[in-house]
Amino acid sequence: MNKSPMRKAPVLKDLVLVGGGHSHVAVVKAFGMKPLPGVRVTLVSRNSRTPYSGMLPGLIAGRYSAEEAHIDLVPLCRFAGARFIGAEVNGVDAASNTVRFADRPPLPYDVLSINSGSTPSLLEGGDISDVVVPVKPIDRFLERWEALVERVRHRMETTRIAVVGGGAGGVELALSVEHHLSSLGMSTCVELLTADAEILPTHNRGVRRRFGRILSRRGIEVHTDSRIVAAFPGGLRTQDGDEFPFDEVLWVTHAAAAPWFVDSGFDVDGEGFLLVDATLQSTSHPGIFGAGDAAAMRDDPRPKSGVFAVRQGRPLARNLRKALLGQPLVAYRPQREFLSLIGTGEPYAVASRGRWSAEGQWVWNWKDRIDRRFMDKYQRLPAMSDAQPGKIPPELGEDPISGARGDAMRCGGCGAKVGAETLQAALAGIEPVNRPDVVVGLEAPDDAALVSVPADRLSVLSVDAFRPMIEDPWLFGKITANHCLNDLFAIGAEAQTAMTIVTLPLWRERKLAEELRQMLAGALEVFAAEGAALVGGHTSEGAELSLGFSVTGLIDRDCALLKRGMQAGDVLILTKAIGTGAIFAADMRARAKGVWVDAALESMLQSNAAAATSLHAHGARACTDVTGFGLFGHLLEMVGDDRLTVTLNADALPLLTGAVESIRAGFASSLQPDNERLARRADVAPELVSHPNYPLLFDPQTAGGLLAAVPAAAVESCIRELNALGYERTAAIGTVTPGPRTRRATIALRS
Repeated sequence: MNKSPMRKAPVLKDLVLVGGGHSHVAVVKAFGMKPLPGVRVTLVSRNSRTPYSGMLPGLIAGRYSAEEAHIDLVPLCRFAGARFIGAEVNGVDAASNTVRFADRPPLPYDVLSINSGSTPSLLEGGDISDVVVPVKPIDRFLERWEALVERVRHRMETTRIAVVGGGAGGVELALSVEHHLSSLGMSTCVELLTADAEILPTHNRGVRRRFGRILSRRGIEVHTDSRIVAAFPGGLRTQDGDEFPFDEVLWVTHAAAAPWFVDSGFDVDGEGFLLVDATLQSTSHPGIFGAGDAAAMRDDPRPKSGVFAVRQGRPLARNLRKALLGQPLVAYRPQREFLSLIGTGEPYAVASRGRWSAEGQWVWNWKDRIDRRFMDKYQRLPAMSDAQPGKIPPELGEDPISGARGDAMRCGGCGAKVGAETLQAALAGIEPVNRPDVVVGLEAPDDAALVSVPADRLSVLSVDAFRPMIEDPWLFGKITANHCLNDLFAIGAEAQTAMTIVTLPLWRERKLAEELRQMLAGALEVFAAEGAALVGGHTSEGAELSLGFSVTGLIDRDCALLKRGMQAGDVLILTKAIGTGAIFAADMRARAKGVWVDAALESMLQSNAAAATSLHAHGARACTDVTGFGLFGHLLEMVGDDRLTVTLNADALPLLTGAVESIRAGFASSLQPDNERLARRADVAPELVSHPNYPLLFDPQTAGGLLAAVPAAAVESCIRELNALGYERTAAIGTVTPGPRTRRATIALRS
């Protein structure tokens, strides 16, 4: 069973999985059910949800919801103790064993697997995706499909829709599209075009005959021997010069490979797919594997089908484990014949295997049971275990905890500092912002940084640090930098410098250096955007990773916006939604949906700098950032003993998607109980305590928003400007009125 997320073995080797395809979801779960201590598994995928191709036509036909037809990669990875990195790969540097991205640092690997799917093969003349709607990659198709439905909905006349591709995917999609749009009462004409002499050329004659009859009954005209050579707004042109007028075109031709396979120097087949041998390992690069649509088996080629991708999951997981341990690989032999179940949009399907075929509602029920059983394996995950990680296999090398430096016990004091060579490796290529007021910084390191402060300004100082709430070190670095700068922005300061405070786990030096490099690269992006210079820091080793920054800022004298100072008549404005604590508490137990985590990360990555400027410009009288003490705790600090009453509109609280579901399911931050005890220091209206949003007032936030008291006359303008600046969840959440003559804060609920 998988290990608890907070109890991990040292990282000795990295297994990186590129793509969230059917084979890789099986690999992730296999490593979750039977972890390999010392190996860190990382799944890299453009999206946090991966669509199951077997349910795609049913989704289009309206028979499945999007949630039923997708595998949520975030809880799957959390269950398996794996990292999830949401990014798009654009290459592999096999010489340095790194995966490349367009907008983030390269990611090192020891063993690499590629299951990134394929794209439809478009026309030789170039990309026509602005004219047609490609079905692959599926995640992008689903977005464009929804837009297509809206266009059809608003078109007054009959919509002519072409489906290009006469294989199983094209036939099934044409029938599903026709069924769904007809069920919505839309007037459409669906036609199927294929370059082949007949539809379903890889299936038996009985299957072709059955679908010919079904397509005809449903009014879908089929055009065979119609190779499309041009697509233009309003139509298609065939090789024979025939033109077909269409309003919409869905492109379901045979698959094409990602161009970066060739650019990365891999052996590829004639169509550009990663060439692998019987063990699913690259024929040119040992330690790199491929599966699903992304790969082509050199000695046993198979069609691009989800059936093979699913079947490759188990042997791929086995050989990846063997490759990590340096053991001989085992050959995988794909089946010669396989069961094919093709839907028709209706609760009716056609089955085939070899020369046999059948059809009926019972076939659809059969297909539905198979698909749901497959999805249940990834949507209904076992409970996470708190068991300690097992013993590291000797094949992976020496355990750093037991003595990477040759000693059985780790030292304290300065003996716990991270080695100089590790630091130098981590800082290689790091280029901090150059500021004229930084006299001595990282460009010529000394025992301390020297920074000048203009005579007419004040220096503002703050510090914060915490352990990761996510496994992506680059994103964690960005979030931590944002969080630490918030105190400066809340008070109205300009960011000036930052110093790192980091504790690194007991790993091999190469792994330590790369983890630190990733975190600093993320943080430096944030600091550079705000004009802050990284001038130094301190690193030490410890039981678990933590990162923080001591930051300084500059502010004109008499311009500081403190947390105390709000007045009766002010309105409270909150610039970001709350709920990060509950969502990541759920995430740690693999119970948070990927879309919840995505939304929380997007909020945490948003800087508060522009919001602070706007609040100042609109005459804010008090401001603070909402962090660990939760909204209630920080509001209590603002009220203090000023004998004021704050009346909250609990219904107006901006809440992150998934926050309410998480807190109601019992997932709360470990700091939540301490925060709730703060309620004893105030007179809280009973109606507020009984409100369903009340628990989220105590939810600790990371990189949360700003809470400010703004004069009522300026509120509408302020919120309008904040919305325009990108703070779309900004809300007025309460009002300030005179309170009773007591030194206790009064928190009421607006009815």
